[in-house]
Amino acid sequence: MKLALHWQILIALALAALVGASVGPDTVVAGISVVAVLTFIGTLFLNALKMIVVPLVVSAIVTGVSKVGSAGGFERLGGKTLGYYLLTSFIAVLIGLFFVNALQPGVSDGPAPVLETNHEVMAAVEGKDAGDVVEVFLRMIPVNVVDAAAQGQMLGLIFFSLLFGFFMTRLQGELRQTLTRFWEGVFEVMMLITQLVMKFAPIGVFGLVAASIANTGFDQFGNLALFFVTVTLALLVHALVVMPLILYFLGGVKNPWLHYQAMAPALLTAFSTSSSSSTLPVTLNALEKRAGVSNRVSSFVLPLGATVNMDGTALYECVAAIFIAQLFGVPLDWSTQLLIVVIALTTSIGVAGIPSASLVAISIILVAVGLPAEAIGLLLVVDRLLDMMRTTVNVFSDSVGAVVIARSEGESSVLTSKVF
Repeated sequence: MKLALHWQILIALALAALVGASVGPDTVVAGISVVAVLTFIGTLFLNALKMIVVPLVVSAIVTGVSKVGSAGGFERLGGKTLGYYLLTSFIAVLIGLFFVNALQPGVSDGPAPVLETNHEVMAAVEGKDAGDVVEVFLRMIPVNVVDAAAQGQMLGLIFFSLLFGFFMTRLQGELRQTLTRFWEGVFEVMMLITQLVMKFAPIGVFGLVAASIANTGFDQFGNLALFFVTVTLALLVHALVVMPLILYFLGGVKNPWLHYQAMAPALLTAFSTSSSSSTLPVTLNALEKRAGVSNRVSSFVLPLGATVNMDGTALYECVAAIFIAQLFGVPLDWSTQLLIVVIALTTSIGVAGIPSASLVAISIILVAVGLPAEAIGLLLVVDRLLDMMRTTVNVFSDSVGAVVIARSEGESSVLTSKVF
């Protein structure tokens, strides 16, 4: 009996946990490292997903913008999309801020980590600003768009694609038709390649997760356990409370659980790869084929969301920065915490959709408020698993945004008419 893809991936995750827990990082069979074999399998799958990201993003945005049509339509859809992203990311950061202040995972009776003395850290908090955030906006306009694509700088690539698609609609006659047919053809080809790659998703997921568990194990959290619980609870509240409410009231989906079912392949892929960009092909396919959102909306909203809409990442950055301040015994007043919220929102926009990219953004926050950037190393023990969870939240928020915006454009998802 042929199983649905999400069930295949779930079985692969369970087998990966079993195999990963059974072997260690140094386990050798017939002279071959087991972890090396698992890593090879997972990397092949991840490389295949990354291979199609750039042409898929460019073709999806260009075709999406061309279908929007007039300048007024482009501004309307773009305004709704960015408004949704800003709203949900802000809500996510506030949830993280609440939980980290309520649970205070970094407060303990033990000594502060030996990175800098408490006196130096306290002195460094004074008079800092968020000047490094400017770099995020500079990446929006790349000097060389080909180099930006090669380096995975998706923000610049998306900006160029939006410009190209918009001005393509200003052409007349045969030139516009030729370009439109070309980019639509590229998009359809990339979706076919995506379907081929996803046939091997269970094998790739097995390799990625089994290798990760074999290397890190389940029980290396130490005194970071409460931090792990804090982030997890905040992510769960955002994904299981806030998102269903948005689906119900703004998306018109009377049974939000149906949307979780529809997006299951994308969510499981996001969890295993820890990359929203690599998951984009799967998200597009699931949203159009399983949730019934039109290509006009999904091809415009999702590529933007894969780079701009990072709810889980923004939440994690906020919690991590305040957690580190608590570890060093540095009190942060509400004005400083507000600064952290603003920087977390801003830097999450420019974070690359790749594993652990948010650690770079956290370093910007730490420097901006005067905390030691070296403290990021304390998070590495639990970062991988948290990365998997926050990426899943990022991808789910993108999909919810597409449903909401589709409804606002007068379209109806197949889920809006179903209750059970």
